[in-house]
Amino acid sequence: MVVQYQGTQNGVPTTFTIRIIGNNLSKSSSNYQIDLLVGEKQLPVFITLIHQSLSNCLKEIYLFRKHNHIHFDATSENVAPKLVPYDLVLYNYNKHALFMA
Repeated sequence: MVVQYQGTQNGVPTTFTIRIIGNNLSKSSSNYQIDLLVGEKQLPVFITLIHQSLSNCLKEIYLFRKHNHIHFDATSENVAPKLVPYDLVLYNYNKHALFMA
């Protein structure tokens, strides 16, 4: 799943891309890998490469954004058309973590 946002980093307008890769290992658990890109450049965001929940991935992006003065415009959200419907439902349920106060 790929989600893009318009935003700013240190006051400079840019496009941010979040790539979510879900790996369903069993019926009882899932693992997620998430990448954050500024333009075409991938940022070294994460302490761990694989998370057990999408919520934890998004919280880590939020903390990285806060520390690095990155702001997303929530109204500019653009979801790529090729995705697993369950991933979109899960993302929409957890995306509040990206925009915590």
